[in-house]
Amino acid sequence: MDSLNFEVARTSMILNQMRAWLVHDDRVLELIARMPRQDYVPAACRNLAYADMNIPLGHGEVMMAPKLEARLVQELEINPADKILEIGTGSGFMTALLAALGRHVISVEIRPEFTVEAATRLAHHGVRNITLETGDGARGWDRQQPYDVILLTGSTPILPAAFQQSLAIGGRLIAIVGTAPAMEVRRIRRLGEHSFEEKSLFETVIPKLQNALEPARFVF
Repeated sequence: MDSLNFEVARTSMILNQMRAWLVHDDRVLELIARMPRQDYVPAACRNLAYADMNIPLGHGEVMMAPKLEARLVQELEINPADKILEIGTGSGFMTALLAALGRHVISVEIRPEFTVEAATRLAHHGVRNITLETGDGARGWDRQQPYDVILLTGSTPILPAAFQQSLAIGGRLIAIVGTAPAMEVRRIRRLGEHSFEEKSLFETVIPKLQNALEPARFVF
């Protein structure tokens, strides 16, 4: 697919996928309209960059469908001064979206090869306001806390309390919580030192984070 066809596919994606999925924030839509998603997908899937599907990255991990990426970014209500934590760098595309809207992104990836590949893609596109970390962030990442925004890009059967405790006052956390086929997107907002507001936004299903917190299992 040539660059002109990618432009056509991107425009169609915005009109037919994102707007239909209640993505209406002009700032988010304009960002996605200029972001070359095809440069972040694996080479074998390049022609599917704007398709309404999860794109496999290997090791059971995926790039979320474009409409889900856009909806999550919209619901995070990112401000230009925000410090953002992303758990699961993956291809680096979501990292690029977050970095374009906030002040700085700390992105944590458990697979070193994903970190290296994402770093190359992000550098190629001049994304500088990021720190890429290789490590296991599935149960929390408090090294640079507090964060104004936290996003988990894989699901977790149980949301560890460490994440909401790492939020700054006024901070927002989005996580996809549950086990297939019943997962919900939750947004938690920190209102005060000990007070939080939690809202269930919608349902979806994505692969879980490696080493995600599981419910206790009873042994008889």
